[in-house]
Amino acid sequence: MAYPDVQILDVTGPLEVFATASRALCGAGHDSRYEVEILASRAGPLVTSSGLKLIADRALRDVRGGIDTLLVAGGLGTPVAMADTKLLAWIRRMAPRVRRIGSVCSGTFVLAEAGLLDGRRVTTHWGSCQALATHYPEVEVDPDPIFVRDGNLYTSAGVTAGMDLALALLEEDQGREIALAVARQLVLFLRRPGGQSQFSAQLAAQSAEREPIRDLQTWIGEHPNADLSVTALAKRAGMSPRNFARVFAHQVGMTPARYVEAVRVETARRRLEDSSDGVDGVAMSAGFGSSESMRRAFLRTVRVGPHAYRSRFKTGGDPSRLKTGGGPHLGEGASA
Repeated sequence: MAYPDVQILDVTGPLEVFATASRALCGAGHDSRYEVEILASRAGPLVTSSGLKLIADRALRDVRGGIDTLLVAGGLGTPVAMADTKLLAWIRRMAPRVRRIGSVCSGTFVLAEAGLLDGRRVTTHWGSCQALATHYPEVEVDPDPIFVRDGNLYTSAGVTAGMDLALALLEEDQGREIALAVARQLVLFLRRPGGQSQFSAQLAAQSAEREPIRDLQTWIGEHPNADLSVTALAKRAGMSPRNFARVFAHQVGMTPARYVEAVRVETARRRLEDSSDGVDGVAMSAGFGSSESMRRAFLRTVRVGPHAYRSRFKTGGDPSRLKTGGGPHLGEGASA
């Protein structure tokens, strides 16, 4: 569901995931497919926050049957949407007729204003979590995950996290292999599980203001198995160890050791997903001294060990030959 001044990626990101999945399923000879449409208060063009226009397929009042999956997008127009009593009434009326309902980014506020989130665990964009918790004290707001499932309610963090949420919904419907195949087709860097923090090392790498630190972060990402001690990093940055540690923590928002661990964990996760290397080999190539050191780091940050992570997220085989379960036919279905 969209509205004027919606964030365009909140709509088109999940939409492209489902559209790509439909093409993949059709090409593999499966009968199941997704029919995705954009709903809005009025059918026709609506201007997004970027100035580009989307075309709403149908007006809310024209939806007669049930909806399989309803996602409410966020964006600059969220406050106006929250004040639209007809829109809120429609959401409340439709909620019991929806198999699963969710939001992308600040769309969580619309669901909260409609009264659907009391007593539920949710998330939203990290910059809005405190406001959500303050304005809706009956809602349990978790600021860390990129998406949260609570029963048939799904909420995601900001903007591109909507694609992670859509991939998780796709996995529920069609299985892990199809979801990973779609992620690769869309050149998504990593299909992230919902428990991954919104504050990844890649995002943190963009936060430093001073070039020496930014350049060093890039170098760390390219050389995770190098000597990344504070002493070695400080020398590369041309600073004393004490000053380097202070400046790095101030610029990046975490200590050098924590940042290095985050980079190494993310490197190991990608290799566990994408390669057949043994866990010991992955640990060494990612810069961990041993598989036991990597296991402890995974338990701290990902909350599962490397073996369990690989068993859940590793892809393999030819996606075109996958045997998948019958997913929903989303006529009055997956609606952005």
